[in-house]
Amino acid sequence: MHAMAERLLKTIRAKSFIKPGDRVAAAVSGGADSVALLFLLIDLRSELGIVLSAVHVNHRLRGDESDGDQAFVAAMAQGLGLEIHCFDAPISGKTDSGVEAAARELRYGIFRTFSRDKSVPVIATAHTLDDQAETVLLRALRGTGIGGLAGIQPRLTLEVHGKAVGEVIRPLLDFRHGDLEEFLRERKQGWREDSSNRDLSFLRNRVRHQVLPLLKASFGPSAIENLAALAEIARAEEDHWNAHPEIHAEVGALPVSPLRQLPLAVQRRLIRNWLRENAADANVTFRHIEDVRALAGGPPGRQIELSGGKVARRGKSALSIEPADADPPTDYAYTVSIPGQIEIAELGVRMEVVKANPRLLRQSEFEQRLDPARLPQSLTIRNWRSGDRFWPAHTREAKKVKELLSARHLTGTEKKLWPVAAAEGMGLVWMRGFPVPDALRPAAVAGEVVCIREVPNAYPARC
Repeated sequence: MHAMAERLLKTIRAKSFIKPGDRVAAAVSGGADSVALLFLLIDLRSELGIVLSAVHVNHRLRGDESDGDQAFVAAMAQGLGLEIHCFDAPISGKTDSGVEAAARELRYGIFRTFSRDKSVPVIATAHTLDDQAETVLLRALRGTGIGGLAGIQPRLTLEVHGKAVGEVIRPLLDFRHGDLEEFLRERKQGWREDSSNRDLSFLRNRVRHQVLPLLKASFGPSAIENLAALAEIARAEEDHWNAHPEIHAEVGALPVSPLRQLPLAVQRRLIRNWLRENAADANVTFRHIEDVRALAGGPPGRQIELSGGKVARRGKSALSIEPADADPPTDYAYTVSIPGQIEIAELGVRMEVVKANPRLLRQSEFEQRLDPARLPQSLTIRNWRSGDRFWPAHTREAKKVKELLSARHLTGTEKKLWPVAAAEGMGLVWMRGFPVPDALRPAAVAGEVVCIREVPNAYPARC
C-alpha cells in the first residue's frame, strides 16, 4: 500500500469518517486533488469495506473546457469500473454572492438530493491543507471571528427539509496539494488544469498565487501548516463555546443587565448569536458587535444602524431589533369590566382588572391600588395618545404622558404602545409603572381594592 494511502486510512479511521458497508461518492472535478482522492479511495476500498462511486458537477463556466472536464472524469471512472453520476448545473447571469459562492450553493444542493435519492450517505471532497490555509487567511483579511478562523469543516451534514440525508467529508485537509500531485505523477495519472484558477480577478486566486508564496518565501514552508493548524485550534474553541448555554440567543429582546454581567468574550458571542437570530439579513461584523455592546452600556433611547435595513435600539431594560423603516405601530383600545380581563394583542399580554384584599397584593402593586367606589363599572385599556395627561401620586401636578415616558428614556415602539387606563369622564386613572393618582387611592383602611395587572406572553405581540 502506498504511504499516502496508509496515511489517509489512518485519518479516516481516527476521525470515523467512513463505516464498513458505506456507499461513498468521491466528488471529482478533474483537478489533481480530486483525482488523487479518487485513486486513494480505490486503493483503500477493500480495506474500508465501502462501495465507491464518483460524482461530477458541470457548472459550464468555461464552455468547452468545462465539457472537457466532464468527459475526462467520465472516461476515467469508466476505465476504473466505477459508477459515475454527472450533473449539469450551469450558472448564468450575475449573482449577489459571486460566482464561486453561487457554484458552491448549487453543488451542495445537488449533493443533498443525490445523497437522498441514491442512498449515498457519504460524499468525499478533496479540500487540502493548502485550501484550508487560503480560507483562514482570506477570512482573516476580510474580517472574521473564531468561527471564521475555523476554516473548512472536516465534515458537513447534508439536510433536506431539516432531515439529515448524508454527510460531506473532507479527508484530505491534512494533505498538501504538491504531495497529491507527486502521488499522481508516480502513478503516471494525468489530471485537468482549471484555467480559471489562474484568473487573478478572483480574490482567492490572488491569495493562492501572490500572498501565500510570499508568506512561504518570507517565513518558510511551515507558514502554510501554521495557518491550517490555527483552523484546527479555532474549531476546537468554537466547539467548546457552542456547548455553553450562556451564548445561546433567542428571537426577541436581549435583556441588558444580565448581558453586562457576563465576561467580555461571552458578551461578544451572545451578541453575535442574538444578531444572527434577530437580524438574519444583516452582515454581522466585529464592529457591529462592539457597537451593540456600547449601546447596551449607554443610556436608553439610543439606536444604531445595522446592515440589511435593521436598527438595534436600547430600551429601558433591553435591546431590540426593528426594521429601520418600520411602519409606526397602530393605536389600540379595549374595554374591560371591573373585574374582568382582556387580551392586548399589540403588547402580547393579558390585562386583568381584579378586586382583591389589599393584604394579598404583591409589594410591587401597592402603589397601583385604586378605590373601587371612585371608579365606573368598566375601564378602557389603550395606548396613550397625544395630549394625554397623568398625575402620579407624590407629584405636585399632572404632566403630559409624553414627558413622563421621555423622563424614563423610553423610545420607539415601546414608548408608542405604553398602556394606560381611562375612565369615562375622568381621564387617565392608571398608567403602567407609575403610582395611581392620590385622588383615586383607597383609604388607609379599606376592604377590596382594584388593581390592574398584566400577564406577559399571553401570545406573541402582533406588531
